[in-house]
Amino acid sequence: MSKDELQTNGDGQFLIAAVARWLRLISGYQLFIALCFTITQTAHGQSRDADLFKGPSVDLRHGRLKVSTNGRYLEHEDGTPFFWLGDTAWELFHRLTRDESDLYLEDRRSKGFTVIQAVVLADLEGLSVANANGHTPLKNNDPSTPDEAYFKDVDYVVDRAESLGMFIGLLPTWGDKFNKKWGFGPEIFTPDNAKQFGRFLGQRYREKPIIWILGGDRIPETKEHYAIIRAMAEGLAQGDANSHLMTYHPWGETSSSQFFHNEQWLDFNMFQSGHVASDMPNYKYTQKDYDRIPIKPVIDGEPRYEDHPVKWDPKNGWFNDFDVRQAAYWSMLSGAAGHTYGDNNIWQMYASNREPLGHARIYWSNALQHPGAIEMGYMRQLFEARPFEKLRPAQQLLADNIKEDGSYQCAAVAGDSSYVIVYSPYGKTVSLLDEHVDHIDMGKAYWFNPRTGKSTTAEFKRLAGKIIYDPPGAETRGNDWVLVVDSKRTTLKALP
Repeated sequence: MSKDELQTNGDGQFLIAAVARWLRLISGYQLFIALCFTITQTAHGQSRDADLFKGPSVDLRHGRLKVSTNGRYLEHEDGTPFFWLGDTAWELFHRLTRDESDLYLEDRRSKGFTVIQAVVLADLEGLSVANANGHTPLKNNDPSTPDEAYFKDVDYVVDRAESLGMFIGLLPTWGDKFNKKWGFGPEIFTPDNAKQFGRFLGQRYREKPIIWILGGDRIPETKEHYAIIRAMAEGLAQGDANSHLMTYHPWGETSSSQFFHNEQWLDFNMFQSGHVASDMPNYKYTQKDYDRIPIKPVIDGEPRYEDHPVKWDPKNGWFNDFDVRQAAYWSMLSGAAGHTYGDNNIWQMYASNREPLGHARIYWSNALQHPGAIEMGYMRQLFEARPFEKLRPAQQLLADNIKEDGSYQCAAVAGDSSYVIVYSPYGKTVSLLDEHVDHIDMGKAYWFNPRTGKSTTAEFKRLAGKIIYDPPGAETRGNDWVLVVDSKRTTLKALP
């Protein structure tokens, strides 16, 4: 093996061309992929058994969720800020046994996920093919006659998530059941039975840690579609006495705000930045919804999935953990109330007995350990180490003309000027305008490594009205760093 065949790239991942060829020959593709990700995690200082969070992911004793008074973030009934860290487990109820659900949920708890996004009437033949326990959700595909055995399976997962301190972002249905467009369908909803089905779900899960997510990768295109969605929202609210938050998951490159922003039932906006391009500037969607009136929180509910081919074609390359981090920090520092992670193999719960969709190539149980999922836990730890609910977008702090490409830097500042945070995707120098940060009384500064969750002291120099911070390593794609600067007037704890 030559030195050129074994090296570290900008993401800190090993390029093991010779080993890859050997493993493909003797061990099969699954072992090849699994070993590649094991080596990747080692390069990142991660363990396959990483347990970032001890105990329940969220202390549910803080109460139900609500929108904050200022409309910017989510919080519990007692005022404790809530950090949305979601995972797209769309086929959870449909394709996993109870034991498999336990494995999945425990893994996500250990990595700090707070919301599991899952679908009752699932995308992949969810009406006609029984779930892993042998049950289908409806009798005769009629939303007014739910099958009790299936919903006991759903109850089990909801209860298990609750015991682990996680909310279920519950989609009553995938969108093909009211707007087929593509996929399996069939279209089974009318305004009347949508309201009835919503009421049934609302009553059943009224006392559970649930967030309602309408839509399901579709948008309303006709008056009938709008009527169905509004009726379902009304039914959910009637059933649970308006006790849970509600949003809408649209298809790619659109936001709920484009269809329902002014509707009272929509508590916060969700957009899908999707999977169509590397460096997709999802921060623009966040910024646009952040600036809307009335003010509502905003979350990217489906960004580029880890291990998903760019624009669905492997010839374009694959999204990796850097793409995951880039989307997450871009959106968070542009005003988001949280962020959702996704993995191409996990949303569909790909396994040996199933046909892969979207070029899935590793079984879901192995994909749980992909580095991007672990790194989302690091992100949560960083934001919760500071009063993240105080953050406001602050691009005006940056001195240099920031180019809108993959290296785009995002800045935010706490509303009380207690700290500043800047994301540099390519490890470029961060230059702050002295005149815009002089009120902060800049103090201790850190470079937070989003690949390892560790930080180091950040030194600066002043030059021509700028305060300049130079991150570790070479300037290259994937050598991303997060600059955190605390005010001298605060007593914030040191970062690890």
